[in-house]
Amino acid sequence: MNLPARRPSLPALHEASRPRDVWAWAMYDFANSGYTTVVITALFNAYFVAVVAGGAPWATLAWTLTLSVSFFAVLVTAPVIGAYADRHAAKKKLLVITTAGCVLFTALLYFGRPETLWLTVVFIALSNFFFSTGENLISAFLPELARSRGMGRVSGWGWGLGYVGGLFTLGACLAYITWAEGAGLGAQHYVPACMLITAAIFALASLPTLLWLPERALPQEGNLRDAYREVARTLRESASFPDFRRFLIAYLCFQAGVHTVIVLAAVYATQEMGFTTRETLLLIVVVNITAAAGALFFGHFQDRVGEVRALAFTLAGWIISLLLAWAATGPGMFWAAASLLGLCMGSSQAGSRALAGVLTPPSRRAEFFGFWGLTMKLSAMLGPPLYGVMVWATSSNHRVALLANSVFFVLGLMLLAGVRAGRGRRAAMRAERMDQRLKVSSI
Repeated sequence: MNLPARRPSLPALHEASRPRDVWAWAMYDFANSGYTTVVITALFNAYFVAVVAGGAPWATLAWTLTLSVSFFAVLVTAPVIGAYADRHAAKKKLLVITTAGCVLFTALLYFGRPETLWLTVVFIALSNFFFSTGENLISAFLPELARSRGMGRVSGWGWGLGYVGGLFTLGACLAYITWAEGAGLGAQHYVPACMLITAAIFALASLPTLLWLPERALPQEGNLRDAYREVARTLRESASFPDFRRFLIAYLCFQAGVHTVIVLAAVYATQEMGFTTRETLLLIVVVNITAAAGALFFGHFQDRVGEVRALAFTLAGWIISLLLAWAATGPGMFWAAASLLGLCMGSSQAGSRALAGVLTPPSRRAEFFGFWGLTMKLSAMLGPPLYGVMVWATSSNHRVALLANSVFFVLGLMLLAGVRAGRGRRAAMRAERMDQRLKVSSI
């Protein structure tokens, strides 16, 4: 009797994971990256400061505080949403809701005008809330797909495809801007239109994820109150996860610096280096290309040399790139600094998500990634507003604010030195075995 040949599995993946599952998962990074690239990093942030807020002295601070309010809302809700998703096997359902919310409020940014300043602030905050919550949920699928020693590669595939998605959306917007400028139309016409383009691409590109990514977790009995109890239990037991806890503190520090660069890169380029809108968009294109290369390469590098050592290497690169950008007086050095920054951005984001997956108990994936997301949002509340305050306090001296931002990476590197991935993985698996015994005893 001839048995059917067994499908060969990729070494990075679990036996039950199919390449199509990984592609469907990674396509969400492709889909949502257009939002961060166009709205947060390259286009709408500078438009908000210069046009919606009229270039007022408080404009940069208003932008950063708006995002901070949004991140605070995510900070409060993320662990409970994660615990609820774990208990009810609802990651996929919640992802549909957050995707729809981000697409809707991104499209409504079309109405961003000086006369609708406060309404625009609300739309920014809501779109970012739904984006950030969805980012936590999609990350929680990673340990379902990848083995512990393959998370760096799989996370890198997702981030790499994500940067390609950001480039695709940015390219579509840049093509429209080129046409609009040729037709004599200004930023007040083409920037709002680019919000519709970004929303449409997000909606269409997320369909493979929402249709084909499987939800492998099984629902458990309980309600929303039980989700709160799960979060409380994890907080009480945090001493049992010392490496995960220390990693989150390190992540809080260096991710504050990352968020500051993401949120204010275009503002720095236009305000300090004198870049035009088109030059700024081309700069972001270069950063995204190098970031994609960094994410794809770094995943293999991380799996080879270890999660912590590889992440420390890329944080050192962050410090060097920021010092180069601070010292740059002409476009040449600034473009070089931006290229190195892109490599470090892609590698640090992919590496952080992979390390979080290694330190996570399998049955509490969404909950632990909720804490990871909570830390990410807390860092976003910390970094960009401090940059905005420094710009305001130093009479718009962006160079001083950029130099101060490098301190976040120094602190993160120092704290990361105490994290041991192997020890943290063993603690996660001990907690998993304890959870399984508790389930058996309660039957």
